[in-house]
Amino acid sequence: MRMRNKPWAKPELEACDYFVLHPEDMKGHWKERFAQQAPLYLELGCGKGGFAAQFAAQNRNVDLIAMDIEYKMLGVARRNISSLFQQLGIPADNILLTACNIENISSVLGSGDVISRIYINFCNPWPRNKHKKHRLTHPRQLMQYKEFLTPGGEIHFKTDDDQLFEESIAYFEECGFKIIYVTRDLHNSGYEPNIMTEHEKMFSDEGIRIKFLIAKMPEV
Repeated sequence: MRMRNKPWAKPELEACDYFVLHPEDMKGHWKERFAQQAPLYLELGCGKGGFAAQFAAQNRNVDLIAMDIEYKMLGVARRNISSLFQQLGIPADNILLTACNIENISSVLGSGDVISRIYINFCNPWPRNKHKKHRLTHPRQLMQYKEFLTPGGEIHFKTDDDQLFEESIAYFEECGFKIIYVTRDLHNSGYEPNIMTEHEKMFSDEGIRIKFLIAKMPEV
């Protein structure tokens, strides 16, 4: 189901201290927007911000950039982040939101931006062959991520989709990543810690097993 338009989203985002309006101007300088010197993580396709809000609140020693393509989605994410951080009484100083077409992520992130970890949670599976190039785990995307993912850095990938998961394993291996953890039933795997996303709960409630892997960037 598509989200309805939210005319309030863009004005609220533009007034938000942790929203980056022109991410292309930040290429090579993302760390300068954060007060602390900490590992820099990236979430691709943050949606309503449930994961980003929980992760940033629980990991104050890490800085997080959360991206999505739609302002209406990012507007909801901003409200969810603000609500949680106000509830906990902590400043939202280790998170940034921005709007970006992730297929062109090289326009906003480059070799000067040292990303230690990437999160891809429940991205569009694009099941038809002619559309698979749009997957966030497709080789043409993975090769872009390698421009800014630090040697030894990780990509954490979760999905409900069996075909996407199995084909993504092949994508990672094709691009030189090493799969260091894989499970096809995350919630019965004993893996910790796991932050439950909105889609994750929905699919789990439907009896769909969650697939999860960690792919590691080559050290050299």
